[in-house]
Amino acid sequence: MPPARKRPRVYDPARTRAAVLAQFGNVRAAARTLTPEQLALPTRLGDWTVRELVAHVGTALAAVDRLLGEAEPLRQDGQLLDWPFAIAADADAIAATARRLAGEHPDLDAHLAEVERRFTELLDTRPGSRLLPTSAGALPLADYVVTRTVELVVHTDDLNAAVPGLDVPYDRQALATATRLLADALAVKAPGGSTEVRIPPYAVVQCVEGPRHTRGTPPNVVETDPLTWIRLATGRLAWKDAVDGAKVSASGERADLGALLPLLR
Repeated sequence: MPPARKRPRVYDPARTRAAVLAQFGNVRAAARTLTPEQLALPTRLGDWTVRELVAHVGTALAAVDRLLGEAEPLRQDGQLLDWPFAIAADADAIAATARRLAGEHPDLDAHLAEVERRFTELLDTRPGSRLLPTSAGALPLADYVVTRTVELVVHTDDLNAAVPGLDVPYDRQALATATRLLADALAVKAPGGSTEVRIPPYAVVQCVEGPRHTRGTPPNVVETDPLTWIRLATGRLAWKDAVDGAKVSASGERADLGALLPLLR
């Protein structure tokens, strides 16, 4: 008999909204401190500058406004865990948009404040069940807001990597939600029960085909911290580099996740 399918993880809309706004607020507060010299620094995102990256962060929330402006789909045909595998996009177009926004909004804080105001207004006036036509199919607004934690946490990490000493904090709930969503996506990509992936304190998932572990210490275990996991899942860090740098502990013949990562391309 095949193992019972696990129920999809449920996210509380109020907590998710608070987490998204908290992380966005952390970025806004940090961006206010950036000097012209810091805004001109390069980032690990190709030829993007810090100014362009900060402008791009606003699109994490502005995407909700854009999608609500389109016709509502007739029925839901996507699931939350489809999203990580459906967001591949034209990098040149994204970069061009970031450059345009950075040029159009010399006052980045005012721009981000308006994006935040509009996002909050929309969540106040639209039901969480309202369907959005996303790249992953028609998803409820409440589910799409969950994906915003990934965007914000990942780009917060990009900012911290670009500006020495900036140290934008990570909202605990935003980090937890992003970690769990990407961990669950791994379990979807590589279904099975032979390997246990531990990302304390936020997530534990079973994945990879093979003999299913039922009790005691699993024969194949991967363990890492939340930020390392998010970097692996989004391609900011290569599996081999993480293992060689002792950022990941991997034991067992089915504990090599290198061929499964990154999840977001």
